[in-house]
Amino acid sequence: MDSNQAEIDDQQREAAEEKLVNEAFERLLNSYLSSRHRKKVDIITKAFNFARQAHKGVRRLSGEPYIMHPIAVAQIASEEMGLGSTSICSALLHDVVEDTDYTVEDISNIFGAKIAQIVDGLTKISGGIFGDQASAQAENFKKLLLTMSEDIRVILIKICDRLHNMRTLASQPKNKQYKIAGETLYIYAPLANRLGLNAIKTELEDLSFSYEHPEEYEKIKKKLSLTQESRDELFGKFTKPIREALDHMGISYEIKARVKSPYSIWTKMQNKHVSFDEIYDILAVRIIYTPDKKENEVNECFNIYVAISKIYKSHPDRLRDWVNHPKANGYQALHVTLMSKQGRWIEVQIRSERMNDIAEQGFAAHWKYKSGDNEIQEDDAELNDWLSTIKEILDDPQPDAMDFLDAIKLNLFASEIFVFTPKGEIKTMPAGCTCLDFAFQIHTFLGSHCIGAKVNHKLVPLSHRLQSGDQVEILTSKSQHVQPSWLNFVSTAKAKSKIQSVLRRDSRETQKKGEEILENFLQRHDMEITTSTLDKLCKFHDVQRHEDLFHGIGAKTIILGDKDISELQEKSSSKVSWKKYVPFIGGDKKKNKEREEEIRRITINKNFNRKKPVYINEENIRQFIFKPCCHPIPGDDILGYIDNKNEIEVHKRSCPVAAKLKSSFGNRILDARWEMHKQLLFDATVHVRGIDRIGMLKEVTEIISDQLNVNMRKITLSCDEGIFDGQIDLRVHDRDDVKVIMNKLKKIDGLKEVQHII
Repeated sequence: MDSNQAEIDDQQREAAEEKLVNEAFERLLNSYLSSRHRKKVDIITKAFNFARQAHKGVRRLSGEPYIMHPIAVAQIASEEMGLGSTSICSALLHDVVEDTDYTVEDISNIFGAKIAQIVDGLTKISGGIFGDQASAQAENFKKLLLTMSEDIRVILIKICDRLHNMRTLASQPKNKQYKIAGETLYIYAPLANRLGLNAIKTELEDLSFSYEHPEEYEKIKKKLSLTQESRDELFGKFTKPIREALDHMGISYEIKARVKSPYSIWTKMQNKHVSFDEIYDILAVRIIYTPDKKENEVNECFNIYVAISKIYKSHPDRLRDWVNHPKANGYQALHVTLMSKQGRWIEVQIRSERMNDIAEQGFAAHWKYKSGDNEIQEDDAELNDWLSTIKEILDDPQPDAMDFLDAIKLNLFASEIFVFTPKGEIKTMPAGCTCLDFAFQIHTFLGSHCIGAKVNHKLVPLSHRLQSGDQVEILTSKSQHVQPSWLNFVSTAKAKSKIQSVLRRDSRETQKKGEEILENFLQRHDMEITTSTLDKLCKFHDVQRHEDLFHGIGAKTIILGDKDISELQEKSSSKVSWKKYVPFIGGDKKKNKEREEEIRRITINKNFNRKKPVYINEENIRQFIFKPCCHPIPGDDILGYIDNKNEIEVHKRSCPVAAKLKSSFGNRILDARWEMHKQLLFDATVHVRGIDRIGMLKEVTEIISDQLNVNMRKITLSCDEGIFDGQIDLRVHDRDDVKVIMNKLKKIDGLKEVQHII
């Protein structure tokens, strides 16, 4: 009876899953059929049936049939990016070659060369074997960009794949969540932004934020919900006269409220050291109009601007004309900031329906408005310019995958300015770029021999930062050569990669010379170059890599002598050596030091379960490495990272160093948690600023020392024209202590700003 019941249960489950899969595919087809693409339903159905058979019996971590993932990726490609049948088929088949016995040739024979090429590109990104020191994610990213330059759809489908993985990330263990969320913030969200996929970029950022800082995410969501009513009231009052004016003009339009995303709000809170209540641009207004004729699109945009500027005063420095000068990702809109009757600055974004589609769907929307068919148009000059820059960086092999990621990110994140050549040709450049960046953008030879520039006919140095609208003439000299100091002020990926390429070529010659000097030196003392020897010399001369040692010897900044031989001849101590940085105190310093020497670091072996969290408490805290880059204290969201010695570093999840580690060495990330009981003390710094008066300092110290019984290590205060500014170094148990202190200080009369400094 039991076996019969089990059989019936299995059949019912299979039937339910069959229904689930069929309904998901039906939704996909309906989404595709409602688009403007040619209706190639047969090949999509064929791809679905093929993928379904190939993944039969396989499940995701969430327990659902695996085929639900490719369907979901295809759904995003169709509905949220507006892609056609080629992309939908490729999305349905994107895991077949990697996860099953089918080959790219099989895909080509059944579905044609174009779909096979895209699937092959997606497979190459996911595959690959790298050594422990290699950055698998950065290497995959290189492949992604290489295949992207062949067909942009490869990267678009990869972004769809990442978005669905982020939407279903809850089924993964914490360490995997931090890895995937970190990669997403570091690579995929900027990439989506660069391709104009604004809606997807925002969702990727918010999803990553919700896994990395769940408590902060929930707090901001709750505050957004609580302030919804007041925002709606402000929106209604602000837009009422605008609606009346646009109705009077006979314009077909729609007005929407755009609320800042939780991640954007949190980022601003961190960068500006302000609270949620101090952020005033949470609400923006979007006017989306439909021009009566295509040729009137731009005129109508400016007519709306003139009309609303008569109702409200506009901010003179905050007009952004992206209509006549579109961003590199195709974004077009007119941004103006107006003063509401409630005394609040509100940004208004004016877009046509076409501009709005491009803002939300990026390059995908271009194709909808260009050809109407399913073939992607490769004639977008801005996109091709960006891809050619990426290709140049890829053609120049980088020794360090992390350097490569940093170089690409310079281009992904940058906002833009417009610069003119002497002949009046307009060039789009990243904001903050220098004359030298501009020189390298035009030609590598021009950059390599640049000695200065004329900006608006005035002579300026290489490091001069350009502003939008500048006219730039580059000055060169054949005697000029690339200098290492140039890396300190260039900001574009192209300039950095070209400078590094020349410097590496020069450095290789110096290294070779240094290696020969070292080899001769060691031979004279009956020694030879071994890894152990090089490691000892690197440690002795305080350099990180063997290449740095060779370079130092070759450049004569490291002089070899008797001390080097003494160091090499000393017998290795069996005692464990370790870093002395301990970011906390507690009790007697002498005892702490003795205890420090007794305790060994926790080391990770092959049997260590990386999926389980590591707990940091008073007993084991000295077994972890606390790097000074982010100074984590109990209460901070943290993670662990297994370093090259298999010891565990602890970082804040928001630490810039941790961001790189998550993106490049994700398999070494651990879930780390605090388990402290207010026994140890940690360093924290609070910045204060306000209007000076007699007794102010006394009140500050009374609250900290007398009321809260907190130990102050140091107070630094300065006063200028009645405004005082300073910082207080404290000893606290955890982040909660800091919050209590800050909340108390904020109540002091005249104290206007209280911030916690990392």
